[in-house]
Amino acid sequence: MSVSEDRTVAPAIAASPIADPAPLGLAAFALTTFLLSAANAHWMNGNSTGDAWLGYAFAYGGLCQLLAGMWEFRNRNVFGATAFSSYGGFWIGLGLWFLLVAGRARPAVAAGTAFLNHDLGWILLAFAIFNTYMLLFSAQVNTAVFAVFLTLEATEIVLAIGFFANSAGTVQFGGYVGLVTALVAWYTSAAGVSNGLAGRIRLPVGKPLLA
Repeated sequence: MSVSEDRTVAPAIAASPIADPAPLGLAAFALTTFLLSAANAHWMNGNSTGDAWLGYAFAYGGLCQLLAGMWEFRNRNVFGATAFSSYGGFWIGLGLWFLLVAGRARPAVAAGTAFLNHDLGWILLAFAIFNTYMLLFSAQVNTAVFAVFLTLEATEIVLAIGFFANSAGTVQFGGYVGLVTALVAWYTSAAGVSNGLAGRIRLPVGKPLLA
């Protein structure tokens, strides 16, 4: 197809910028991590099913975080797109494993045995490997984001060790480390919201550790 010479072609209109999706992605990650970590830390023992995290692994930590990652692609933020999309997939995948694998295995294999725990150990080990290079690159973002990935790295390593060793005490300790991770992620999310507003309340995130 061609355009005749006596016609003019209107210039493309630049797409309007979108709001920063990072605070949403961090909030989704924080809340779902908090719910699962509270269960791992035995805070939910005797007062709930312990599975409150499952629905939010699909809807909030999964879908909302995945959407945040897609919007980061729109913002040309390769770090945010990779991090949010990957951990959105992590939560969806963990939820599917819980329903499709652990749910089917439980009639034949007692919950909490090495068979199911080793599955979780492998999952967490794989994400700890991914998180290691994301931790390194997060040092170029700011201190708050680095703290999220640092505490997350510790959480994944401790939980992986606990599940491979079939150690309830180590998994419980990993739950407490996960609660710290959730709080750090919530703070970083709140800082992103505050700094995205033209208001007086601003929460510091610190400078990049690696310039």
